[in-house]
Amino acid sequence: MKKRKRNLLIVVGIIVAGFLMLLQPFRNPVEGATSSDYHPQSFWYYPWGTSVTHKGVDIFKKRGTKVRTAYPLELVLFAGNIPGKSGNCVVTLAPGWRLHYYAHLDEVSTHPLAIGGEIGTVGNTGNAANTPSHLHFGCATLYPRVWDIDGSPHGLRKCFYLNPIPQLNKVR
Repeated sequence: MKKRKRNLLIVVGIIVAGFLMLLQPFRNPVEGATSSDYHPQSFWYYPWGTSVTHKGVDIFKKRGTKVRTAYPLELVLFAGNIPGKSGNCVVTLAPGWRLHYYAHLDEVSTHPLAIGGEIGTVGNTGNAANTPSHLHFGCATLYPRVWDIDGSPHGLRKCFYLNPIPQLNKVR
């Protein structure tokens, strides 16, 4: 019984720590980017090519501009190339038990299990090959937010995707 209680306390502590990490400062992942570098209504934009709905925000900057994690401490889960839509991309476990998705990178400069910092540079790899250089920044949650479900295309999936634009708009 003591072992079970100890294990439960450890799990609860890890869960709480993940949410407390939200106290870290959020930053625009693209160096020097401002609100004029993305469209304020691009999240959940429909129609959006083969993806049907745009589940993130595209932050436009010159190819080669540095990209870093949105929070200082994010655990890199994947760093590499996903042929097709993503191209060069990085996926991280971010504060609040969220997954951050950084896609279309020109170069990836991090590796799995890295902790935050610079992760690559702005590019247009994957299905963005015929577009201006940009970072596709997406944010997903590991737990469903059922109150976000609506009647939009892919609206049921909306409970797992978070709109990063309000956070980006707060960055000065």
